[in-house]
Formats: sequence, C-alpha cells, structure tokens
Amino acid sequence: MTKEQRNNFKKTTSVWQDTVHLPEFRALDKDIETETLIVGGGITGITAAFRLASAGVKVTLIEAARLASGTTGYTTAKITAQHGLIYHELAAHFGAEKAGLYYQANQEALHWMEQTITENNVSCGFEKKPAVVYAATDQEAAAVEKEKAAYDRLGIPGDLKQETGLSLPAVNALSMPDQAQFHPLMYLHYLIAELSRMGVPVYEQTMAVELEQEKPPVIRTRQGFRIHCRNVLICSHFPFYDPRFYFSRMFPERSYLIACETDATVPDGMYLSAGDPKRSVRSLKLSGKNMVLIGGENHKTGRGEDTEIHFDRLSGFADSLLGENRRIARWSAQDYTTLDKVPYIGPISANQPHLFVAAGFRKWGMTTGTLAAGLLTDLVLEQDNPYVELFSPSRFEADPMVGRFLIENAEVAGNLIKGKIGQEEKSIADLGNDQGAIVSLNETRAGVYKQPDGKVVIVDTTCPHLGCEVNWNQSERTWDCPCHGSRFRANGEVIDGPALKPLKQIYLQNESVAGDQKTPL
Repeated sequence: MTKEQRNNFKKTTSVWQDTVHLPEFRALDKDIETETLIVGGGITGITAAFRLASAGVKVTLIEAARLASGTTGYTTAKITAQHGLIYHELAAHFGAEKAGLYYQANQEALHWMEQTITENNVSCGFEKKPAVVYAATDQEAAAVEKEKAAYDRLGIPGDLKQETGLSLPAVNALSMPDQAQFHPLMYLHYLIAELSRMGVPVYEQTMAVELEQEKPPVIRTRQGFRIHCRNVLICSHFPFYDPRFYFSRMFPERSYLIACETDATVPDGMYLSAGDPKRSVRSLKLSGKNMVLIGGENHKTGRGEDTEIHFDRLSGFADSLLGENRRIARWSAQDYTTLDKVPYIGPISANQPHLFVAAGFRKWGMTTGTLAAGLLTDLVLEQDNPYVELFSPSRFEADPMVGRFLIENAEVAGNLIKGKIGQEEKSIADLGNDQGAIVSLNETRAGVYKQPDGKVVIVDTTCPHLGCEVNWNQSERTWDCPCHGSRFRANGEVIDGPALKPLKQIYLQNESVAGDQKTPL
C-alpha cells in the first residue's frame, strides 16, 4: 500500500457500523429498581434481555457507551461451532463428553438464531455457509487431521479435503457444514426494537462501577445513581466487578479486519487458517457490492508495536488472494481468552448465586455470546441446563489451566517491570500532527497525543487498574495496557476494562511546548 493509499485508509470503522444506525437511548438519571439488571449492551446482553423479557422477567439493560459499540460491532460476524482447531484439544484435556457438549451448545445457539431470524423474517443477510479451517504446511495438515479424528469420535459432521478452492497454497482443509454468517447490527436492530416493544428500559452512557454488598445487590453507576435488583448479569466485555480475579484468568488479544470490494469469485464458505499468522476470509454482499472480509494478525494487546503494519499485511494478503481490489474499510477488535479456552458463563461465585458473568469468548462471540444468553436465562429462571458445569466460572482444571496461568501472569509481571524501567527518547517536538507517543517529560514518562490541529493532550501512562504502563496505538489513537488489556482514548477516557477510571491528565505550563492549550481535551 502506498503512502497516499494509507492516508485515505486511516479511519478505523466497521462495515456493520457504517451501514446500520441503532436507536439511541438516554443515560440513567435517577435511582431505579428492577428484577434483573443486565450490564453490557453487546450481543450477549441484548439477547439475554430479549429472552428474559420474553419469559416475563422485569429486565433493565445498561451500557457504558452505545449499544453494540464494542466487540459486537467489530466482528467477522461468523456464527459457527468451528472455533479453529479446538475439539482435539478439548477432548484431550476434558474428555469426550465435555468436548461434545461444547459443540452441542454452540450448535444450539446457531439454531436458536436461525429460528429467530426465520420466524420473524429478520432481514440481516443470514446465509448458511460451511466453516473451513485450512492448513498451509505439512505440520498444520497433521493438526487438521487430528481435529478430523476428534470430529469422528465426537460425532461432529465434517469433511477433510485436499484443497480449499482459494487461490492460496493449502495442504488440506476441514469443513464443518451448515454454519452461518450475517450482518450483526441488522440482527440486533430487530432484538432492540423488540425490547422497546416489550417496554424494557435501556440506558446508554451508563457505566456500572461498583457493586454494593447488600442483599439484594445494588449497582452504582459512574454518575452516582443506584440500581436495586435481585439478579445481576455482567455481560460487559470485562467484568466491572471482579472478586474472582478475572484479570489474571483471561488474556486480551487484538485482531484486525479489512473489507475489500472485488470482482473476484470467492469460494462459498468461511475460511480460517490452521496456523499463524492467522488469516480469516469470508464473502459479503452489502449495498449491492461484492466484498470480502480479510482478518487476522492476532497479538497481545498493548505491546507497543506499530499497529499499522497489521493492516498492511492483511492488505498484502488480500492482493495475493483477490488480485485487483479496493479497500473500503478497516477495523480491529479485542477479545479475551480464558485459561482453558472455554468461556466463563454462570454464577460468579458459589456464595453469590444471583450474580452472573459471561466472559472470555475467544473471538467467537456471535455464537458463544448467544449461548451465554441462553444459559444465563435458564439460570435466572432456575431451569435445568446441560452446560452449567462445562462453562462454570468457578472451574479450575489442573491441565492446562495451571500452566497457562503461570505463563500469562509471568508475562504480565515482565511487562510491568519493563514499563517502569524503560527510558523514553522522544519529545513532544518529535511528534507530527495526529501522532502520539510515550515521551520523556521533565524526566518522567508521559503519554502525548498531538491533535490534527497541533494542540497537545498529555496523560499519565500509569494504568489505574494495577499500575502497568500503557503504550500508544497509532492506528486507533488509543492508549493500550499490555498487562490486562485496558484501553483508553487519546484524552485518557476508558474504552475497555478492567480499568474503571481514566488515565490522569497532565497540564503543561510551558506554552512554547504545548502551544496555547493549557487544558487537555
């Protein structure tokens, strides 16, 4: 990609957000009471609100920003039980029964979505497609063959083929039939409209920041209002209430997507590479145009590298796959992976049976978020559900969770130390407009962003969660924490937890350095 093309391609926005405008809701401005409070307005929270309200439960939904403005609005929008090469691993660690339940739970979620869409004639681009994981090397091919053997043992339908049909070298590929793709915000637009029809209160710009230890529980918002309720479903990206130390039991990763308009013919299916670097391919028809979504480039959040390079690599892959094409959008997303790769869904602890959590979807949130909503609905209604034990947040399997716990938290400790002792060589004068960096300010580490008009905003780079040092993400103009994945806007405002407080702002008195601006954004 040339410099000129890059400049025309800087904005990070998803095709889903560009083509659907969801209804807006006011912020909570008073104390309220409800039977069940749902915290988080992504696919999990919206679906749970819909299912509970449909069952006659008095529900209230709150969202810290806008509905579906987090990972749900920046997804690849695949609905599938094929989550990479997972079933051989699950069967080895947890046994065939639990591995089979994992498949069954995801398939049930897919079928519930299909039934909801079909019965209500929801226009959301829902299409049945095979999901395909393909191998590019002999080593990857051996892993794919092991996965096919796991499919056979568990009774999962799947075909092992020697080619994908993509114009890329592949040794073999494993196809899972009858999976699906859709436009997630068109789908959620229907569910949100139904919430309004059923009279479900929805509040945006309403962040939950504290759970007051009362019975029944009381949730306090950032604005200081209190919500009295019997049940709390924490369906936010990261739990705002964390008595189980989820920050040490999940690790954050970012991944990237570009949308390409093309005349090339792409084989029917949703494709994912078996090895690294990860590559995801799926077709899309939107606004009468044929598009292909190219995704991948996974990495741990906040490690400080030039994030522009990830979009460049995906663009190069698109050129090799499609030939001539036109990039029309690019975006990235963040998700959390649990220690054993199975989401945490259920009561947050044994002694808090009315407080529930759903987290750690490992980039498969369209399907697992929907199954989480179904599981949480059954728990609130006190109905039996066969998946309670599998997804229990209280589980701790010695293999592989202990090893993963030690590895991830050793990396966190390393990043904490590195951030504290690293020496910064840049100064504010080194930055161009619309650039940010860590600089040395009076021999102190500081985060500086120079706005497009040249004005400067400066923040303390110490993450308010546990004191790690954030790094600058130039492609998205954010400060990202490498320890637990908290993310902040250029002016320090919280985008993603676990942090609940913003980065502290620093005021410069030296106008020759900061320009005429003495106050931050």
